[in-house]
Amino acid sequence: MNSPTDRMLTRIKDVYLYILDNGTVTTTKLVEEFGITHRTAQRDLHVLEYNELVTSPVRGKWTTTAKKVKI
Repeated sequence: MNSPTDRMLTRIKDVYLYILDNGTVTTTKLVEEFGITHRTAQRDLHVLEYNELVTSPVRGKWTTTAKKVKI
C-alpha cells in the first residue's frame, strides 16, 4: 500500500525526471502534465531546489542543476 509520503516522493522524482528530459519547463507545464495544483507543483519544486537538483533562472521556469543524483 502506498502511503501519501511514498506517492509524494514518487511524484517529486517524476517531476525531476520530466525536467531533466525536457530541459527547461514552466510551473504551468508541470501542473498540466502531472494533474496537480500550482501549490503542489511549487511545493515539489521547493523540495528539489532545496536539494540543489533544480534551479529557476527565470521566474516560473525550471531546469535541472549539474548535481549528480542516483535514481
